[in-house]
Amino acid sequence: MTSSGRQRLTGPALRLTVVIGEQDTWHHKPLYSEIVHRAHAAGLAGASVFRGIEGFGASSVVHTSRLLSLSEDLPVAVIIVDTEERVRAFLPRLEELLNEGEGLVVLDECEIVGRHDPAAPSAEGKRST
Repeated sequence: MTSSGRQRLTGPALRLTVVIGEQDTWHHKPLYSEIVHRAHAAGLAGASVFRGIEGFGASSVVHTSRLLSLSEDLPVAVIIVDTEERVRAFLPRLEELLNEGEGLVVLDECEIVGRHDPAAPSAEGKRST
């Protein structure tokens, strides 16, 4: 257990990756932000958003950061990792957000081999700051 009371996550896990467009929205807010906030509210271990520099999807239009006229809707990946049970329980909340065919959802089995816990003592017995 960590000092926050959460069990430290190691071992088998499931990685959920949602690939969407940067301009995709949910009730006038960025869709990636809504996914992260719902994952947080669901108590998942963590979520990160990564902005792509180039990509294409179902539309077959290549979006790239190299040309200003095409850089308005770059690909965004939201990555969430937690136990399989918790990730699968989150899927219905995610489906509500992707109801118009937006995005690509991918599940991968993975293994968490280590996770830095800022509240844990460092090798010298001190807490990291």
